[in-house]
Amino acid sequence: MRRLILFPVIMALSLAGVAAASAAASEADFAAALAAAETAHEEAGTLKNQWTTTAQTLAAARQAAAGRDFDKAVVLARQAEALAKASIYQAKEQDEAWKAAVIH
Repeated sequence: MRRLILFPVIMALSLAGVAAASAAASEADFAAALAAAETAHEEAGTLKNQWTTTAQTLAAARQAAAGRDFDKAVVLARQAEALAKASIYQAKEQDEAWKAAVIH
């Protein structure tokens, strides 16, 4: 039950931290943020819990970078990473939570 309460808090804090991206991001900043997001997204895939919103946010980040708007691209890549990490958390939490529902 405690984990169910923590999940929304963790998600909110993750997304709030994303909003505080630094100004004047470079292409290198985007590349690093994208790599971290893709790594987390792939990990979620190994847990069979990739969220479609993560893929959509990654696509939007790539599109912003293609338009040379690296500030926006970094923010979106960090959002995608936060979403992927939340999906990883969800997968791991649910992997244990089902045990509480089983009649002993």
